[in-house]
Amino acid sequence: MSSVRELALEAKAWPFAEARRILKRIGGKTPEKGYVLFETGYGPSGLPHIGTFGEVSRTTMVRRAFEQLSDIPTKLFAFSDDMDGFRSVPTNVPEQDMLAQNIGKPLTSVPDPFGTHDSFGAHNNARLREFLDRFGFEYEFLSATECYQSGRFDEALLTLLREYDAVQSIMLPSLGEERQQTYSPFLPVCPESGKVLQAPVVETNADAGTIVYRRDDDQLIETPVTGGRCKLQWKPDWAMRWFALGVDYEMSGKDLIDSVRLSGRITRALGGKPPESFTYELFLDENGEKISKSRGNGLTMEEWLTYAPGDSLSLFMFQKPNTAKRLHFDVIPKAVDEYFTFKEKFAKEDDAARLQNPVWHIHNGAPSADSTPISFNILLNLAGACNTEDKAVLWGFISRYAPDAAPESHPLLDDLVAYAIRYYQDFVKPTKQYRAPNDVERQAILSLVDALGALPDSADAKEIQNQVYEVGKKFEFDPLRDWFKALYEVLFGQDQGPRMGSFIALYGIEETIALMRRALEGEGLSTAS
Repeated sequence: MSSVRELALEAKAWPFAEARRILKRIGGKTPEKGYVLFETGYGPSGLPHIGTFGEVSRTTMVRRAFEQLSDIPTKLFAFSDDMDGFRSVPTNVPEQDMLAQNIGKPLTSVPDPFGTHDSFGAHNNARLREFLDRFGFEYEFLSATECYQSGRFDEALLTLLREYDAVQSIMLPSLGEERQQTYSPFLPVCPESGKVLQAPVVETNADAGTIVYRRDDDQLIETPVTGGRCKLQWKPDWAMRWFALGVDYEMSGKDLIDSVRLSGRITRALGGKPPESFTYELFLDENGEKISKSRGNGLTMEEWLTYAPGDSLSLFMFQKPNTAKRLHFDVIPKAVDEYFTFKEKFAKEDDAARLQNPVWHIHNGAPSADSTPISFNILLNLAGACNTEDKAVLWGFISRYAPDAAPESHPLLDDLVAYAIRYYQDFVKPTKQYRAPNDVERQAILSLVDALGALPDSADAKEIQNQVYEVGKKFEFDPLRDWFKALYEVLFGQDQGPRMGSFIALYGIEETIALMRRALEGEGLSTAS
């Protein structure tokens, strides 16, 4: 039997493919710094965004895959570019006027509009860390402000100063003609205003470790590039960070492909080796537009967790990272049910298949054994059929369907019931559009009522599903899915729905017959009791 390490060397899941690239990069040997370094970057100009979670989650998956291939130690740095100049005021935070007065200052020098931390940067850093901690990520948090001001970056900054002309030769061709005239990789921090200045550098002195820049009032100011008195433009900054920290792996979005290329060239100019990179596709909102943390479009992390367990979000991040995906409320139910489907498969799979299963990567090879006997999709339809916000009402049906299940013994299912009620009330119920059946559909539903009435009380989901199929075939629905679509639209006011056999077994045959009769009489589910 092959060992897990041997299987991991052949596993096709994308985190293992990435891990093998890293192993090849280091030649299978421990780097001089003593560990393989994974990094994720974060710009705290707005509230933490779900995309940031995705980057940390995916990077962690690659890190765990690497640890199956090798015993070389690893670290993950979550790096916040919190010394970046505050460029614009997010529309989704308070104290808009106050924030506007601090444009240009490092984010860690901008007052916190929420009044809970020393600065806006610190507030957003804390929000990020709090969320990542909730998911149990293992990481070390690094602040750009601390790295610059403590001297941790000093040697790398002096190296970049010595290679100033080489860096300029890389950056200038990527800029417009006007920008080329004033561009410098160094951004001095004005000692008077505290702002990060986009000031032209007129002289560099590598021996002294200083630059001379021209301020807006036309004064020439000499300042050291070390000790936090200068910050780098972000592409040279990214490269300098890779060089200073010895980053081995970092992923980024498709919109940063050119930036990765330029920063990699700068890293080499400094005498370093750029990290292995992975380009993921971007998340889109309900309109197909790129999600932006400054605009606040798309889902937030808190919103997803209001309607679904966090593991379903991790699954969403694992699946098809190279494909652009809509990140909106309507993707949640599918993600929840797919997560539990993969989890059920995992328990029955051999070691090789498990390495391909998303839950291996979500739970580092050790998912919990708990499961749910009822899908989230069916719970949503049960919530609609019952027309209630009371969990106890749904549990009355669940307990009859699964006698051994109870809120106390099945806390996971109890959580799903609560999620389903919230999701149904907020997103499904307001969009329901019932329609009357046509003549063929009416006769088919009446025939199904008779078929269900003839079933014994002990009929299970499979027997019930067979009856639904037989009625659809009897009335010559072609394709047969048109029969199920009709049931969903007439009974539930939706064009998609649950597996009917499972739903009827849960809701009850008598209750379903009553539901069908009400629908045939033109009553919407809003009148169901």
